[in-house]
Amino acid sequence: MRTGSVEYRIEDLAHHSGATVRTIRAYQDRGLLPRPERRGRANVYGETHLARLRQIADLLDRGYTLASIKELLEAWDAGRGLGGVLGLAAEVDGPWTDEKADRITRAELDAAFGGTPDEAAVADAVALGVLEPMPGHADEFLVPSPQELSVAVELYAAGVPLQAISGHLRELRGQVEQIASRFLEFTTEHVFARYLGPQPPTDAEAAEAAELVRRLRPLAQQSVDAELARAMRLFATRHLRRHLDPEQPALRSDDSQPVALPASTMRAVQRLVGEENAVAFIAAATEREVQKRTLDSLTASNLTNE
Repeated sequence: MRTGSVEYRIEDLAHHSGATVRTIRAYQDRGLLPRPERRGRANVYGETHLARLRQIADLLDRGYTLASIKELLEAWDAGRGLGGVLGLAAEVDGPWTDEKADRITRAELDAAFGGTPDEAAVADAVALGVLEPMPGHADEFLVPSPQELSVAVELYAAGVPLQAISGHLRELRGQVEQIASRFLEFTTEHVFARYLGPQPPTDAEAAEAAELVRRLRPLAQQSVDAELARAMRLFATRHLRRHLDPEQPALRSDDSQPVALPASTMRAVQRLVGEENAVAFIAAATEREVQKRTLDSLTASNLTNE
């Protein structure tokens, strides 16, 4: 360590880095942090240790495991840069929509939903992330998605109870998360697998992957938008015809159609989820498979047209 450089005892290093003394020692044991210099009976740390702790904290915040962080830092120590990898991480962590967050006061919120305060509905919206309390501003909320709040306002104005709106959002969110998960699996398998070897990607490879993320970012939403428009047109037309045609039986939400399944299949499902859950499981699995194939088809079409 050169003369005049900043030196830290382990307690001082913990204070400046935000890590605990126990964490620093654990990082040393795992090879993530260089060993300190020994000065008599004391261990002395320097600026390189502080910088390394901040790098580790940043990578942990980005979702990396300690094992993958060790690989990245070993590559860094061997002369390969982290810039490309961190740039890729920043691209993935970046916003996936052009929508900008907004703020709303409690008075504006109450006015948008009929003028009567509803503490339970506000708590539900906060739990769902539709509203986020503003620290130090008890009467103001951050609105991460103004469009989502606007939809809720319009549905309420059309006569939909707030509890029903919240329930619908929870159901919709689960289905959309399945679509997002499937899209990531699809693109990982067919696009990003070549960047996911046992060694961290080079700067050039990471930059190439980041560019692909930018290109593919809108595809999931475009696919869902196109399929939702098609499905709404199809089902809305059927729905209207059923209601306007007096010879058609009344539309019921529990209409079903029998499907023959092999007895062995039913027994296998019943062993897996229980007899009482077998029907729901088969229905959910069928719906997920239909969504998967639709998304695969649309995404493949978009990639072909690139």
